[in-house]
Amino acid sequence: MATQEKRTTGQDKTVQAAEETATDVTVLAAATSVVLALHQFFVRGNRMQGIFIGLWPPTILAFASYYNQKRIEKAVTALGPNRIINSIEQMLGSR
Repeated sequence: MATQEKRTTGQDKTVQAAEETATDVTVLAAATSVVLALHQFFVRGNRMQGIFIGLWPPTILAFASYYNQKRIEKAVTALGPNRIINSIEQMLGSR
């Protein structure tokens, strides 16, 4: 029974993370730039501008990833080494 509750809680967290990612401004900006690049390339026939705009999504997502990693690093550093080690031992011990 406890294992089922842990799975449900884990699934809830996964769904919540997916919903947050789907509404993230950076993901929406990257998707918008892809649509704009396709519009420029195929609809308007401006291939060079379409290619140029098509380079934006990886750059936008790279910056977002970098800042997200910095935020996570700050949170982990704030926890301190003892709490991190204890958390890892608890995770490995529960298997």
